[in-house]
Amino acid sequence: MSGEPIIELKGITKTFGVGPAAFKALRGVDLTIRRGDFMAVMGPSGSGKSTTMNIIGCLDTPTSGVYSFLGNQVQSLTKDQRSLLRRRYLGFVFQGFNLLARTSALENVELPLVYHGTDKEARRDAAMRALEKVGLVPWADHTPGELSGGQQQRVAIARALVTDPEVLLADEPTGNLDSERSVEIMELLADLNRSGITIVMVTHEPDMAEYAKTIVHFKDGVVERIDHGSKSGYVGEGVA
Repeated sequence: MSGEPIIELKGITKTFGVGPAAFKALRGVDLTIRRGDFMAVMGPSGSGKSTTMNIIGCLDTPTSGVYSFLGNQVQSLTKDQRSLLRRRYLGFVFQGFNLLARTSALENVELPLVYHGTDKEARRDAAMRALEKVGLVPWADHTPGELSGGQQQRVAIARALVTDPEVLLADEPTGNLDSERSVEIMELLADLNRSGITIVMVTHEPDMAEYAKTIVHFKDGVVERIDHGSKSGYVGEGVA
């Protein structure tokens, strides 16, 4: 059973452009993400799922509505305050890995802590702990070119975890992987979730979504329905 709400979206709208050319990407999204949840977000292109993730990740702001993070209204924060929230409380995993090609796995994982101003020894210790969580300590000195796609995504996940975020945001984390590597990454994410990390993941793959506790389906800028994943082993309260 998931715990207290971390993220609450109430009546969130997002309009791009003005006048006749205006496009309403979100038309009133209501969504609650609770501590310990593993949420998969699905929907066709243009359904609003990516726009919602950008708002949750403090990469964009809503046109109207209320976004609360641990009880604080994010839409009223300054750009610098949103940036601070993003760095301290959110970890990001991308489809394309976004690793620095000429640096080691360890150095890639350390990178967020460089921006935090963490000293060298503490960075190394934290990065090794993060690599241990994803089973890659023996590959710490390898560059991305010396790693498989699945291993590169594990490095990316370790980089997202190194700052001990409240929420891990994963955008199509298996999109560039074959089916076997995809299952490995989903099992890793499920293990991390069982250890207490809250995860929100965008995916277009139903099989991958089934690992999540909660599956949110977007359509035409709103939440169409919410289901439960069949592979998560999670039985929650009924959701309308």
